Amino acid sequence: MTPFRFPDDLIAIRCRQIRIYNRLALRPAVGATELRRELIRLSCLISSHPYWAEHGWSMAGRIELSRAAQSGPDGERELVVRWTGEKFVVTEPKPRP
Repeated sequence: MTPFRFPDDLIAIRCRQIRIYNRLALRPAVGATELRRELIRLSCLISSHPYWAEHGWSMAGRIELSRAAQSGPDGERELVVRWTGEKFVVTEPKPRP
């Protein structure tokens, strides 16, 4: 399998998306509308980035983009939000092996 090599601007967009998602997960009532709009905008930027036209879109590519964004020097791990049946619980992601 050929390793993915993402442009810096695409990784930066994904990093920003992770940071905003985490802010929304930790404090959903603070600026939620603006944060959700920004998430949608960033998602559109990621999906329409010229990288995908040249290399082809794939789920594996999206996953590797997330890994690249989280493992870089400015990377941040995406928080996990789950429903317990009574409330949403936000937790740190499990460490990678």
